Amino acid sequence: MSLTLHTVLTATGGNTTGIEIPAEVVASFGRGRRVPVVVTIGDHAFRNTIAAYRDSYWLGVSAENRTRAGIAAGDAIDVTLEVDDAPRTVEPPAELADALADDPAAAAAWDTLSYSHQRAHAEAIAEAKRPDTRARRVAAALKMLHATP
Repeated sequence: MSLTLHTVLTATGGNTTGIEIPAEVVASFGRGRRVPVVVTIGDHAFRNTIAAYRDSYWLGVSAENRTRAGIAAGDAIDVTLEVDDAPRTVEPPAELADALADDPAAAAAWDTLSYSHQRAHAEAIAEAKRPDTRARRVAAALKMLHATP
Protein backbone atom coordinates (compact mmCIF):
# COMPACT_ATOMS: atom_id res chain seq x y z
CA MET A 1 0.00 0.00 0.00
CA SER A 2 1.25 3.49 -0.78
CA LEU A 3 -0.13 6.99 -0.53
CA THR A 4 0.99 10.52 -1.25
CA LEU A 5 0.69 13.46 1.13
CA HIS A 6 1.11 17.14 0.39
CA THR A 7 2.71 18.57 3.52
CA VAL A 8 5.42 20.85 4.91
CA LEU A 9 8.86 19.78 6.10
CA THR A 10 8.94 21.02 9.69
CA ALA A 11 11.98 22.21 11.65
CA THR A 12 11.82 20.31 14.93
CA GLY A 13 14.76 21.89 16.78
CA GLY A 14 18.44 22.29 16.07
CA ASN A 15 19.25 20.73 12.71
CA THR A 16 16.42 18.20 12.86
CA THR A 17 13.39 18.15 10.61
CA GLY A 18 10.39 15.93 10.23
CA ILE A 19 7.07 15.36 8.61
CA GLU A 20 4.03 15.05 10.81
CA ILE A 21 1.95 12.10 9.65
CA PRO A 22 -1.80 12.23 10.37
CA ALA A 23 -3.01 9.50 12.73
CA GLU A 24 -5.57 8.29 10.17
CA VAL A 25 -2.74 7.72 7.66
CA VAL A 26 -0.79 5.64 10.20
CA ALA A 27 -3.96 3.66 11.03
CA SER A 28 -4.64 3.04 7.34
CA PHE A 29 -1.42 1.03 7.05
CA GLY A 30 -2.72 -1.44 9.67
CA ARG A 31 0.74 -1.89 11.18
CA GLY A 32 0.39 -0.33 14.62
CA ARG A 33 2.17 2.79 15.85
CA ARG A 34 5.59 2.20 14.18
CA VAL A 35 5.31 1.69 10.45
CA PRO A 36 8.39 0.90 8.33
CA VAL A 37 8.11 2.83 5.06
CA VAL A 38 9.92 3.73 1.89
CA VAL A 39 9.71 7.53 1.64
CA THR A 40 9.89 9.19 -1.77
CA ILE A 41 10.35 12.95 -2.10
CA GLY A 42 10.87 14.04 -5.70
CA ASP A 43 13.35 11.60 -7.24
CA HIS A 44 14.88 10.60 -3.90
CA ALA A 45 13.72 7.54 -1.94
CA PHE A 46 14.89 6.33 1.46
CA ARG A 47 13.83 3.89 4.15
CA ASN A 48 12.55 5.07 7.52
CA THR A 49 9.99 4.33 10.20
CA ILE A 50 7.00 6.43 11.20
CA ALA A 51 7.31 6.91 14.95
CA ALA A 52 4.82 7.88 17.63
CA TYR A 53 5.87 11.00 19.52
CA ARG A 54 3.63 12.23 22.31
CA ASP A 55 0.17 12.49 20.72
CA SER A 56 1.32 12.59 17.11
CA TYR A 57 3.27 10.65 14.50
CA TRP A 58 6.47 11.81 12.83
CA LEU A 59 8.84 10.80 10.11
CA GLY A 60 12.34 12.21 10.55
CA VAL A 61 14.18 13.55 7.50
CA SER A 62 17.95 13.62 8.00
CA ALA A 63 20.25 16.32 6.64
CA GLU A 64 21.60 13.81 4.11
CA ASN A 65 18.08 13.00 2.85
CA ARG A 66 17.15 16.69 2.71
CA THR A 67 20.23 17.40 0.59
CA ARG A 68 19.58 14.49 -1.75
CA ALA A 69 15.92 15.47 -2.16
CA GLY A 70 16.77 19.17 -2.55
CA ILE A 71 14.47 20.31 0.26
CA ALA A 72 14.74 22.42 3.40
CA ALA A 73 12.68 23.07 6.51
CA GLY A 74 9.57 25.07 5.65
CA ASP A 75 9.29 23.69 2.10
CA ALA A 76 5.92 22.43 0.89
CA ILE A 77 6.54 18.91 -0.40
CA ASP A 78 4.79 15.88 -1.84
CA VAL A 79 5.75 12.73 0.06
CA THR A 80 4.90 9.22 -1.07
CA LEU A 81 4.88 6.57 1.66
CA GLU A 82 4.91 2.86 0.91
CA VAL A 83 4.95 0.11 3.53
CA ASP A 84 8.44 -1.40 3.62
CA ASP A 85 8.33 -5.15 4.15
CA ALA A 86 11.85 -5.78 2.81
CA PRO A 87 14.33 -7.11 5.36
CA ARG A 88 16.57 -4.43 6.79
CA THR A 89 20.18 -5.49 6.49
CA VAL A 90 23.48 -3.72 6.96
CA GLU A 91 26.55 -4.37 4.85
CA PRO A 92 29.46 -3.89 7.26
CA PRO A 93 32.47 -1.93 5.99
CA ALA A 94 35.36 -4.10 4.78
CA GLU A 95 37.41 -3.74 7.97
CA LEU A 96 34.51 -4.84 10.15
CA ALA A 97 33.49 -7.61 7.74
CA ASP A 98 37.07 -8.98 7.86
CA ALA A 99 37.12 -8.81 11.66
CA LEU A 100 33.76 -10.59 11.91
CA ALA A 101 34.95 -13.29 9.49
CA ASP A 102 37.93 -13.95 11.81
CA ASP A 103 35.83 -13.92 15.01
CA PRO A 104 32.82 -16.28 14.98
CA ALA A 105 31.66 -15.19 18.46
CA ALA A 106 31.58 -11.54 17.42
CA ALA A 107 29.86 -12.46 14.15
CA ALA A 108 27.17 -14.36 16.06
CA ALA A 109 26.65 -11.35 18.37
CA TRP A 110 26.52 -9.03 15.31
CA ASP A 111 23.69 -11.14 13.89
CA THR A 112 21.63 -10.59 17.06
CA LEU A 113 21.90 -6.78 16.90
CA SER A 114 18.96 -4.76 15.64
CA TYR A 115 19.21 -3.10 12.25
CA SER A 116 19.66 0.32 13.83
CA HIS A 117 22.51 -0.85 16.09
CA GLN A 118 24.27 -2.58 13.21
CA ARG A 119 23.87 0.54 11.10
CA ALA A 120 25.24 2.80 13.85
CA HIS A 121 28.42 0.72 14.16
CA ALA A 122 28.85 0.36 10.39
CA GLU A 123 28.39 4.09 9.77
CA ALA A 124 30.78 5.08 12.57
CA ILE A 125 33.49 2.91 11.01
CA ALA A 126 32.77 3.85 7.40
CA GLU A 127 32.71 7.60 8.15
CA ALA A 128 36.14 7.60 9.80
CA LYS A 129 38.64 9.33 7.55
CA ARG A 130 41.87 7.98 9.03
CA PRO A 131 42.81 4.29 9.01
CA ASP A 132 43.80 4.38 12.70
CA THR A 133 40.40 5.82 13.61
CA ARG A 134 38.67 3.09 11.61
CA ALA A 135 40.79 0.44 13.35
CA ARG A 136 39.94 1.90 16.79
CA ARG A 137 36.24 1.86 15.93
CA VAL A 138 36.42 -1.74 14.70
CA ALA A 139 38.14 -2.71 17.97
CA ALA A 140 35.46 -0.90 19.98
CA ALA A 141 32.70 -2.66 18.03
CA LEU A 142 34.33 -6.05 18.62
CA LYS A 143 34.67 -5.29 22.35
CA MET A 144 30.97 -4.39 22.51
CA LEU A 145 30.04 -7.52 20.56
CA HIS A 146 31.96 -9.73 23.01
CA ALA A 147 30.07 -8.08 25.87
CA THR A 148 26.68 -8.76 24.21
CA PRO A 149 24.87 -11.62 25.93
